[in-house]
Amino acid sequence: MRGGERVLESFCRMYPDADIYTHVYEPSAVTETIRSHTVRTTFIQGLPFSSRWYKRYLPLMPMALERLDLRGYKLVISCESGPAKNVIVDPDALHICYCHTPMRYLWDMSTEYLAGHGAVMKAVMRGMLHYLRLVDVTSAVRVDRFIANSRFVAQRIKKYWRRDATIVPPPVDIHRFRVTTRTNGGYLWLGQLVLYKRPDIAVDAFTASGKPLTVAGEGPELKQLRERAGRNVTFLGKVSDVEAAGLLEECRALVFTGTEDFGIVPVEAMACGKPVIAYHRGGVEDTVQDGITGLFFDEPTPNSLNESIRRFEFREEQFSPVTIRAWAERYDEPRFRKNVQEIIDAYTRSDGEWVQSSKTRPGTLGVT
Repeated sequence: MRGGERVLESFCRMYPDADIYTHVYEPSAVTETIRSHTVRTTFIQGLPFSSRWYKRYLPLMPMALERLDLRGYKLVISCESGPAKNVIVDPDALHICYCHTPMRYLWDMSTEYLAGHGAVMKAVMRGMLHYLRLVDVTSAVRVDRFIANSRFVAQRIKKYWRRDATIVPPPVDIHRFRVTTRTNGGYLWLGQLVLYKRPDIAVDAFTASGKPLTVAGEGPELKQLRERAGRNVTFLGKVSDVEAAGLLEECRALVFTGTEDFGIVPVEAMACGKPVIAYHRGGVEDTVQDGITGLFFDEPTPNSLNESIRRFEFREEQFSPVTIRAWAERYDEPRFRKNVQEIIDAYTRSDGEWVQSSKTRPGTLGVT
């Protein structure tokens, strides 16, 4: 149950009788809200070790999606950071795509994903990525309307698919978090310890400064981060949702070093009234107000982060937990559902085509 699944939950509440189509389904891994719906899978489900190796079946997924029988549906919502929009719908059906991001490993981060593989594997993967890029662009034509979760993603949709998108941030369960002025005096880094989230920047910055940092999360970078960290850096490993909420409530500020398409963790921190010190790129450009709900650092380096922390500590008393929380409440689920519903309701059929009213045309920022 990560960000994409939380968005799916909201769609389930909007449309309680909707059917769900997916490649692989593990009922025990999702909530009762999702389990209460009829869930159908593609042939990927029947392939060996699909629940564990589903990513390896990516080249088969476009074909698997095209084989789904979606006849009779008048509204189809594809919710994707992969190839889900590749489905084929009826001519009189409205196809809305809520896009978390165009596939990073196909486009701007393909070099990073190829790094570390041998020459033979790189050659095979480059051929596969070329094929998938063609499929990805072709399938974008099948969508009537794109909704992006941030300006950053809308820009990527425009760049790679030449399509406009309306921006509606994903829902955040704001009411799971309490505003508190208490603090343990330390900073927090929370998330998966993977390369693109750049936990190394935070570990190196705090090792150099000697300030206390707690790192919560697990991932392939954990071992090498432990080896390079100073004694002032504490690693907790995997934490539960309840534990994560407690850490956010008690930290001095959240440190956010990666380039995320949206980034739910900063909004969760702000729901606790805690400032966010974030790298100035990606979804945080929408969610963090520089100087009000947090501060940005401009270069992805330990020195730049430490300079931002010094500025934060100099003016820390100016950050109001009440103001920060009020800003975070703009991302609650009711607003998400209202904005999406307005986009869908604005469509009418005219001369065999779907036409939308001007008030919800692409570019509208759903959080305002």
